[in-house]
Amino acid sequence: MVPIGGHIEGEEIEDPNKACLREIEEETGLLVNHIDSLTLRYVVLRMKDKNEIRIQYVYFGNVMSESELIESDEGQLSWIESKDISQQNVTATTREIIKHYFVEGIGTDQVYVGSMKSFKGEPLITWAVLEDWEFPVITCSREKNALLKASNKES
Repeated sequence: MVPIGGHIEGEEIEDPNKACLREIEEETGLLVNHIDSLTLRYVVLRMKDKNEIRIQYVYFGNVMSESELIESDEGQLSWIESKDISQQNVTATTREIIKHYFVEGIGTDQVYVGSMKSFKGEPLITWAVLEDWEFPVITCSREKNALLKASNKES
């Protein structure tokens, strides 16, 4: 099984969402008005043949139930229950993303970035939350409030 996907064209390099929508339409016939809540959830980095860095942008979304799929050159299309994806013959990258999603990603709207590597001969992705360091989310506790007050006095 291969998830819907493809390559980013030159004019899409700064807008992977546009590439995602184009690939969905090309491979399934689904138009943007058939897709709800299409959201970037994962960015995965990995080396290929020691000289190419591959970047995968993984989006999640919902498709209207009355939407029909078209046949494509990419192969036979079918819907799979999310709980059954891990039992499919998928790439190591897809397997690691799905595993992470059901453990940590399902209850949040965070975007995760992962670096794929080999660990004892098995594929492994090290995950982190992708954040804008210029606009950090501050959760205040007594200790953090004290630090914030101290740093404000020094300014």
